[in-house]
Amino acid sequence: MHTIRHFTMCAALIAAVVAAVAATHPGPAQAAEPAEGQLIDVLTSDAPRAEKAITCKRLAVWGTKDAVPALAALLPDEELTSWARIALEVIPGPEADAALREAMGKTQGRVLIGVINSIGVRRDAGAVDALAGRLQDADAGVASAAAVALGHIGNAAATRILKQSLPDAPPAVRSAVAEGCILCAEKLLAEDKAQEAAALYDLVRKTDLPKQRIVEATRGAILARRSAGVPLLIEQLRSDDRSLLQIGLSTARELPGNEVAEALVAELKQAPPDRAALILLAMADRGDRAALPAVMEAAKDGTPRARIAAIGVLERLGDVSCVPTLLEIATGADEDVAEAARGTLANLPGRQVDADLAARLPEAEGATRRLLIELVGQRRIDATDALLSAADDPDAEIRAAALLALGETVGADNLAVLITRVAGPEKPEDARPARQALRAACIRMPDREACAARLVAAMPEAPLSAQCTMLEILGAMGGSKALEAIGAAAKDASPELQDTASRLLGEWMDVDASPVLLDLAKTAPEEKYKIRAVRGYIRLVRQFTVPDQQRAEMCRAVLAVAERDAEKKLVLEVMQRYPSLDMLRLAVDLAKAADAAGAPAAKAEAAAVSLAIAQKIGGRSGDVQKLLAQVGHDPVKVEIIKAEYGAGTKFKDVTETLQRHASDFPLIVLPSANYNSSFGGDPVPNTVKQLKVQYRINGKAGEASFPENATILLPVPK
Repeated sequence: MHTIRHFTMCAALIAAVVAAVAATHPGPAQAAEPAEGQLIDVLTSDAPRAEKAITCKRLAVWGTKDAVPALAALLPDEELTSWARIALEVIPGPEADAALREAMGKTQGRVLIGVINSIGVRRDAGAVDALAGRLQDADAGVASAAAVALGHIGNAAATRILKQSLPDAPPAVRSAVAEGCILCAEKLLAEDKAQEAAALYDLVRKTDLPKQRIVEATRGAILARRSAGVPLLIEQLRSDDRSLLQIGLSTARELPGNEVAEALVAELKQAPPDRAALILLAMADRGDRAALPAVMEAAKDGTPRARIAAIGVLERLGDVSCVPTLLEIATGADEDVAEAARGTLANLPGRQVDADLAARLPEAEGATRRLLIELVGQRRIDATDALLSAADDPDAEIRAAALLALGETVGADNLAVLITRVAGPEKPEDARPARQALRAACIRMPDREACAARLVAAMPEAPLSAQCTMLEILGAMGGSKALEAIGAAAKDASPELQDTASRLLGEWMDVDASPVLLDLAKTAPEEKYKIRAVRGYIRLVRQFTVPDQQRAEMCRAVLAVAERDAEKKLVLEVMQRYPSLDMLRLAVDLAKAADAAGAPAAKAEAAAVSLAIAQKIGGRSGDVQKLLAQVGHDPVKVEIIKAEYGAGTKFKDVTETLQRHASDFPLIVLPSANYNSSFGGDPVPNTVKQLKVQYRINGKAGEASFPENATILLPVPK
């Protein structure tokens, strides 16, 4: 209903007004409330309209009856009328009511509609006669607003007027009159005048009106009658009209009482399959346990869709009594229906359900046995003895299911059972589920370190493949004992253990592994494991949060053991990614060391990194400039004259972009390493491009070209 929307908007607007005024004006603890007289003076002055609008908002918070005349004077003003009404709607007392009633005779069109809406907001009973006169207004908008306002007032006089007007109201106004009647009926129902409310709802239902009004009145008529409204409810549930069906389903959820539950059960038995599914969902939302037998029957027979809906309802209404039926369905031929039953069995609440499933397991056979094992695992039911017995079953699928269920249920005291199965599976096909089970069990153990200690203690006696499995599980668990064990395995004489352990260290999920990786990078027996350790260490530096100084120290440490250029470049990328003064010191030290070693390419690369870091952290500080001076980078004046990006004869002017990112150094760092992203697109798709730059450094002209995505380091002109 549009008036309900209006009320919601008004409430939201008033809340926004309060928030806005509170935000822009100090509270009582900071300053006194604004003087109402000063605010009124603003409204009666020649102040700009915007200032008057804000003043109206403030009066909505602090205004009294004294502000009403000044606000009322603004009501005829098309620009300020809504602002004035915001205040008048909330100022207490009869003065505001009188002002709005008086304005009805002085306004017209949209302004008048707004005034009438405000009267409805205030529920001014004194305006009933005036509003009644407006029901015949030639302007349908005015007449409609009057009808809805009468509905919000909702007293006996307003109700009588609306009832009398409804049958003969013009088509353009009739929906609003019906809305007013519905509002009156809601008020009657709230006052426990259900019979009068039902009669008014019925009047609306039997009038030629838009569908929305009929639907609203139908809902009200059912609720007003309470249990006597059940026949009307069932009528909607059988309707071919989708809107009436939906209102029937939603009202079925609202209307309390056993009579409703019984009627829904009866209707369920004769409803078409699609409609039966909808009724079942309504029954589930009602939570009527009395409907459980009917839902059980629906779960057994009918179309797959209706059965699946009923099985889903059992998840909310069902109890231990449903278990036999659900087990039968879950092992039936229809896979979709069976899957729904399995899902409900996994989620059916109650310890009694757990006990029932566990009790059935020892004697179960075939598909039911496997299903019960899976349910014990999913529900984490304590049934260790039965699962251990099943783990020795002749059927490989039963053994696998039992092992996986043990992984979800076994406690720390029985963890050795799974360790033994991993270390020496009796049958080869049991190896994989045993590994999965042990992993699941170890990860969920509350005492991670104690669990890791058990695994580590079992490793020396286990076959090599089982040791590798245990290392994988330790890697998934994490923790100090796991890290220590994996670090030791990385230095073992066995290539298999070295390979598994070094890979796991490279994937470690916190920086605690950094000392172990650094040690491995120095001492690993094979070069490939050293490289793996260095790259794993670099990943920690790059991905995890550490203080700036520690990150720089880690970069320095890994550079000392990295032997290949590929890993050194990765560290330089990290340094640029996390710029700081400590990183700048490291870059300068690298450039100086490269210069001393006679490695001009390495020096240039480190110097470029130092410039990039300086530009990001701000190159004007004294510490930064002193450091850069050590590698020959004094601050310079860089002027970009012209810059073009493209290929062949098609170039894009990117001068402004380079000018914006130029600084006191010849290195220009763009927002992205990708030129196309930084320059707002690709000027020549599928073609290798270049960047051409004309510039001046300290007044000397220079030109340079750079391949696509290359570092932009401008050569200093001689």
